[in-house]
Amino acid sequence: MSVIECEKFSRKLAYHSAPTLLGIKCASLISVGADEFELNYHINVFNKKASVKGLKSRILCKCKNRVLMLVYNEKLLLKRISDRNAAELLTKNGYPLNISLDGYIDFLASRIKGCNDFPHEIGIFLDYPLEDVMGFIENKGENFKICGFWKVYGSEEKAKRIFSNYRKCRNFLCGKLNDGVDIYKALKIS
Repeated sequence: MSVIECEKFSRKLAYHSAPTLLGIKCASLISVGADEFELNYHINVFNKKASVKGLKSRILCKCKNRVLMLVYNEKLLLKRISDRNAAELLTKNGYPLNISLDGYIDFLASRIKGCNDFPHEIGIFLDYPLEDVMGFIENKGENFKICGFWKVYGSEEKAKRIFSNYRKCRNFLCGKLNDGVDIYKALKIS
C-alpha cells in the first residue's frame, strides 16, 4: 500500500470520525468512493491496531459508487443502544431484542441495503440526541431548529456545545496529521 494512500485514508478517517476516535462519540459514518481506497486493507489495519482502544470499523453498505463505513467504540455504542429509550425506538423499527452489538450493526446494514427509505434510526448509532432522531423521523427532515453535525429538533444549546466539542476533536486530530504525526501515534496506539 502506498504511503500517499495511507495518509489520504488517515486524513479522511480523522476528519470524519475524530470525536469517535478520541472517545467522546460512540460511532461515526464515513462515505468513501467505491474505488477511492483499498478499503478492506485499511479496515483490517485499523481494526488490528485500534482494537486496544475498543475501536472498530466495518463496511455497512456498498452502493453504486459509494461505500458507507462505520467507525465505532464498542463499549460506548453498546451502552448507547442499550439505553431503554433508544432500544425502544430500535425495536419499533424492527430490530430484534437481546442481540449482540454485531447483531444490531448487521441489522442496521440490512436496513440500509433493503430500505427504499434510508433508516433514520441510524442517528441512535451515531450518538445523536434521541429527541433529535425522533424529531427528524417525525418531521421527515424538515422544521429543524439548527443544522450542524445533524439536524436539531431539541435543545439548541446542548447541540451547539456538542458541535463545538466535535470541531475541537477534528481540529486536534487533523492538526496532528498536518504536523506529520501518524494517526495511530496521535491516538496513542502503538
